[in-house]
Amino acid sequence: MQTSSWSKTAAPVSFDLAAMRAQYRKDLFEDYLPFHERFVNDEKFGGFLCSVRPNGDRVSDQKRTWFEGRGIWVYSFLYNHLAHEQKYLDIAARSVRLMARTKPASPDEFRPAYITRDGAAGGPPDPELYSDMFVAEGLAEFSRATGERSYWDEARDIVLKCVRRYDRTDYYPAIGETYLGPTARPFPGARIGGVWMVLIRTTTQMLAIHPDPELQQISERSVNAVLDHHFNPRFGLLNELINHDLSRPQNEYEQLVYAGHAIETLWMILDEARRRKDAALFDRVSVMFRRHCEVARDRVYGGLFRNLTNVDANAWTLDKTLFPHQEALIGSLLLAEETGDAWATEFYTELDRYTREHFPMRRAGSPLWQVAGNRQVDLTPGMTRAENYHHPRFLMLNLLAVERMMQRKGTAVHAL
Repeated sequence: MQTSSWSKTAAPVSFDLAAMRAQYRKDLFEDYLPFHERFVNDEKFGGFLCSVRPNGDRVSDQKRTWFEGRGIWVYSFLYNHLAHEQKYLDIAARSVRLMARTKPASPDEFRPAYITRDGAAGGPPDPELYSDMFVAEGLAEFSRATGERSYWDEARDIVLKCVRRYDRTDYYPAIGETYLGPTARPFPGARIGGVWMVLIRTTTQMLAIHPDPELQQISERSVNAVLDHHFNPRFGLLNELINHDLSRPQNEYEQLVYAGHAIETLWMILDEARRRKDAALFDRVSVMFRRHCEVARDRVYGGLFRNLTNVDANAWTLDKTLFPHQEALIGSLLLAEETGDAWATEFYTELDRYTREHFPMRRAGSPLWQVAGNRQVDLTPGMTRAENYHHPRFLMLNLLAVERMMQRKGTAVHAL
């Protein structure tokens, strides 16, 4: 019988933790935050003007609801965990007030995908649930920052609404551009790895603030859906899309693995296993996380691919995007922190080096990191988006992990 990785004596983690801490703090407090405070945070109306060039020139006043909810979370989390300064809470609060303008009148209606600069609806309700879920995540963290339970309760209502909509057989994901291209077969009612992912992350954080039986059930249901139904034993990877009844599709979707989401989701389940103190779950997911990271490697140019469109043909979308690299860095550092795992340490070190060599836009004189590029991640100075979630979340979570390891003088919590 395999012994749990959480049952043995602690081992050292071989990182230069002081250097890592200094780098993460520079990335966050000297690069990310000053740029966003100068060019992205809207001092006039509140919220976030993310459509900017690497030099800060704004190309649009339109705001995306996704980015508002994400920004509320970022600044609330920053205030709660790293920099207890009123200015950061004020930034989150201004976005919360802005988003109140488009709060749906109906308890089953979604928010608009876009809003105007002053907070009016910029179009019809978003047909997908992601906009609302990111708002829920932001409001829950804002509730922790302010101590006002009403924001957590509103987040709970949003989550329950999103689950009701997701459980309808006519829930219709936008799959073309993200997964199989514009000619992709429609898949109404699909169960989606990305949806379980946001449900897991939001409910996990909310349960850490207040216990709630319904949210606990959603959290457990979401974890089980990923591990027991999206996992395809034929090739040992997570399918992004499966049938509404959780059965495996018998068409091209059985071949689809969106590795970026899989890696991201699996570190979130590792974090949830840590919250639950569930060693068996942690060990099971550790193996899956490592496999997805290894399968996604670009063995020629380095880094990670995000989208495996056909497993048997080994057909990948060959672009490189920032978020899978940062999600893999969160997960591998989490593994190293908890277990001292040699693979996690080596993988983190190599991927961190690659990511810092290719994605920062210092080549263009900008503190931004490039969100996407070709396979070689050649510089794309025409980028018109300041990333306001994956990047700061990566910096904050890994900075906190490094600081915890420093407090333990480099010793892992548990060990293999």
